[in-house]
Amino acid sequence: MKLNKSWLVAGLALAGSFALAEDKPPMTADAVQTNLNVVWTLVAGVLVFFMQTGFALVETGLTRAKNATNIMMKNFFDFVLGSIAFWALGVAFMFGEGTPFIGLKGFFMTEVLGQSGHWNWTFMFFQTMFAATAATIVSGAMAERTKFKAYLVYSFIVSLLIYPIAGKWAWGGGWLSTMGFCDFAGSTVVHSVGGWLALAGAMLLGPRIGKFSPDGKPQIIPGHNLVLATVGVFILWVGWFGFNPGSTVAGIPDVGRIAFVTNMGAVAGAVGALLTAWTVIGKPDLSMALNGCLAGLVAITAPCNTVTPVAALIIGGIAGILVVLSVLFFDKIHIDDPVGAISVHCVNGVWGTLACGLFNAEAVLGTAKASTGLLYGGGTHQLVTQIIGIASYGAWAFGCGVILFTIIKKTMGLRVDENEELKGLDITEHGQEAYPGFQIFSNQ
Repeated sequence: MKLNKSWLVAGLALAGSFALAEDKPPMTADAVQTNLNVVWTLVAGVLVFFMQTGFALVETGLTRAKNATNIMMKNFFDFVLGSIAFWALGVAFMFGEGTPFIGLKGFFMTEVLGQSGHWNWTFMFFQTMFAATAATIVSGAMAERTKFKAYLVYSFIVSLLIYPIAGKWAWGGGWLSTMGFCDFAGSTVVHSVGGWLALAGAMLLGPRIGKFSPDGKPQIIPGHNLVLATVGVFILWVGWFGFNPGSTVAGIPDVGRIAFVTNMGAVAGAVGALLTAWTVIGKPDLSMALNGCLAGLVAITAPCNTVTPVAALIIGGIAGILVVLSVLFFDKIHIDDPVGAISVHCVNGVWGTLACGLFNAEAVLGTAKASTGLLYGGGTHQLVTQIIGIASYGAWAFGCGVILFTIIKKTMGLRVDENEELKGLDITEHGQEAYPGFQIFSNQ
């Protein structure tokens, strides 16, 4: 029988691999675990990176067509500039040696973490994804009226300075970590920091033209594409399975439980928002339901490693209620947030962080001998610690936001002029249309 040449080559290659394997010592259990940690954390980081797509689609879909290119540009450069800023100095502030409040030693990733070993590169990649997420939260609340060059400046500063210092306190061996502050994946460190900044920016920027009538009543300015927004939420939902379970930064069995609990928070948030909107507004509003899902995800991010699935349903359900009431509240006090970013990330970042002090059930989960949640016999210590952390992060992020946006407003200007806003930022800021050939201008 004539032997096929390709089968011969494959057979020789296989035999060679066996021969090489015999010459190498077998991998130790520690080496296998290290490789597994690297692979899982890298995959999780890619999922978190994919969340940038989700944010871009949600924000674009919930705003008007004449600003779609501008929204996409901002979300794109959030990640581009954030990656550079966090590598250059942000990582030093967050993980470098220094004080309990800020890292002071080193510049660039290689000086802070070192360049030997595969783990440091993987860890840096994963942390960069988180830094970019914190920065991109701000863009939705300030959409449709912010100068692009101003946005580039504050996006860079968030990843360079504001977020890394906040991260130091809880995740970089800072003062809150020594107190036992609980924020496993970033309800506060990432989401409420971004949300507090968004609140400061929206307040200083002012509402969009036409958002409030002369008598002060809020007017609905509908987003141009709820299909895009829905797809964006699905993508964010997928990305959260890297965001929360990936925060183990280890390929361990706990990742499955964390993923399940995360999903429970999301679905409960969607149901809570749907029922609340249906009751208050009178209709099953899709945009509210979408934000309810995101609110549930934000809220479950801090306690996802320390609560039961039942607690996750409660936390997510309350988040869904809060996000609807919060959106209506900010409209009432004339703070214009086109996509509900403040209500999703700030309000529910605070709620999720507070929930650790109530629902932490480590003993029930078998991860510790005693639970720290008030409702599981842990007393008030964890709850008080959470309140201290929430207040500290709120003061830091909101204070920095007010200072930063005020400086930008007084120097280069923060807001486009009225004519540019009416025409749309796609044409006036970028000279491009997201939908060429369609008439997308309006008087709003």
